[in-house]
Amino acid sequence: LLQHSICLLAKASKPSKSMGRSRLGATLRAFIPIRKPKLRSSYDYIVVGAGSGGGHLAYRLSEDPACNVLLIEAGRQDNTPFVHIPVMYFKTIGTPSSDWMFKTHGPSSGLGGRSIAWPRGKILGGSSSLNGLLYIRGVKYDFDSWAAAGNEGWSYNDVLPHFCSSEDAPFVDDVRGRGGPMSISDGANITDLAERWSTACAEVCNVPRVRDMSLTAGDPDTKGAGVSYFSNMKTPAGFRCSTAIPLHEVRHERPNLHILCNEEVEHLDVAGDRVEGVATKDEIIKVSPGGEVLLCAGAIGSPHILMKSGIGAPEAMRNAGIKCLHALPGVGENLQDHLQLRPKFRVNAPTLNTQLGSIVKHAVRGGVVGWALACANPKGWLPGLEFIFKRSGPVSMAASQVCALVNSSPDVPAPDLQFHFQPMSTTGTPAVYLDDFDAFTASVCILRPESRGRLELLPDKSLRISPHYLQTPGDQALAIRSLEVAREISNHPLLREIGAKEVDPPPKVDLEYAQAVAQTIYHPAGTCKMGPSSDPNAVVDPSLKVHGLEGVRVVDCSIMPTIVSGNTHAPTVMIAEKTSRLLRGDAK
Repeated sequence: LLQHSICLLAKASKPSKSMGRSRLGATLRAFIPIRKPKLRSSYDYIVVGAGSGGGHLAYRLSEDPACNVLLIEAGRQDNTPFVHIPVMYFKTIGTPSSDWMFKTHGPSSGLGGRSIAWPRGKILGGSSSLNGLLYIRGVKYDFDSWAAAGNEGWSYNDVLPHFCSSEDAPFVDDVRGRGGPMSISDGANITDLAERWSTACAEVCNVPRVRDMSLTAGDPDTKGAGVSYFSNMKTPAGFRCSTAIPLHEVRHERPNLHILCNEEVEHLDVAGDRVEGVATKDEIIKVSPGGEVLLCAGAIGSPHILMKSGIGAPEAMRNAGIKCLHALPGVGENLQDHLQLRPKFRVNAPTLNTQLGSIVKHAVRGGVVGWALACANPKGWLPGLEFIFKRSGPVSMAASQVCALVNSSPDVPAPDLQFHFQPMSTTGTPAVYLDDFDAFTASVCILRPESRGRLELLPDKSLRISPHYLQTPGDQALAIRSLEVAREISNHPLLREIGAKEVDPPPKVDLEYAQAVAQTIYHPAGTCKMGPSSDPNAVVDPSLKVHGLEGVRVVDCSIMPTIVSGNTHAPTVMIAEKTSRLLRGDAK
């Protein structure tokens, strides 16, 4: 039924005139099965993981018809409507058929013993097929800090061209790009409530309102601070633009590109100081002489594969019962994530809670009965028809509508808090059950946490994920301050006019409360840290080659020395774009 709906949506599609090609055909081709390829004896590049980094990297490398590329994805093909219809992201998160279903180790979570879910994409497109479709790059301070730490070529001015060349955005501006593989659209669903909150935030936090956060990322005056509607990773036809969409667009035209789904890489094939291929459950797949394995399995998957291959800290390898083939103590260390607090505020104004609450409840339930009840509700017809014919309305929504990067105090070098405003409030984790009263959520996260976690390989080859959230006095104080800022915004006259009032406020906002309610916002990074050879915890050098080994690089968000100030998808695509140019000889 849902796949039939996709076809109906396609027939009614009216791409935006302000953007590039529709890409509707690529979305439809996602439902055409990818046949298992007859593998070559060797490949120029084996890309492990088809997510934000790997999907984009395989697309770029296979542009050269003389270059043979194998893209290996542990998960399924993205042939489900839940991936492609924007608002359906809540159906892919927490679903074993598309999510690795990781959980943190409770005692080492830093959240009072709580274990929390860490969704990661196990599907073509990786987490770009699961995420909230939000586009943000970070700020100049992030990348200049990378360069200052000894990573030449990674300053903001160095990476900006790669952000631009990777995207196709509806902007006419020197810092935005046109014609790239990643389709970007303007934020949708501009409402009175979102306008009120945006203006209140801008005035309380003394930051400008801008069209898009990328336009202020390098501004020397604001240093990246501002309030804007989120740009979305959607095609002009209105569907999700994961990194799988460009692959579907060309996979039938590029015989040099092989895509292998439902195949997990067990470990690397290491011979001395060179990686010669990868090992799956059934076979070893080789790279050609001079070829490379490109690990793009993400901040959890890439270090996991390295450790299972005997690459990591010798003591950790011994504890896991693995022979250490190459000592590299930084593998799995330096784990960082954005921790969010989600205060919600009742309002006397229409929100999605009362507009769509019962429909979402049935959709979450799923199955024949759930969908029948959802479709039987007349309230569901109008949003559905609006999406079919206009590509607008609640069905077109990304996870959040408004982004704000703000300073917790005047003396910080760059914005250190990020707000995600949502015209709804939820209960549950992942948060998918809408409350039965009108309210909005002002989710706020610490952008540059001081706390560092780690990944540990266990004897059964699984991972222990220890985020160690809120371990420093600075992080603890900032978590409390973030809730104070959210309350200050809610007390603005524009929001008082509609009766904004916090839902179930705690008697005291302190560390214990923050630990009890905080959740991940799904941005793990840093576990294969980029740095010069003088850095004992660096795993890769500035060209992303693994220190001390030939034939292998890591190309995903795990290489971030420090996490970026915002959502991690766009910076990860930039990392892949930059690496593809390096590998193809386009670097300076």
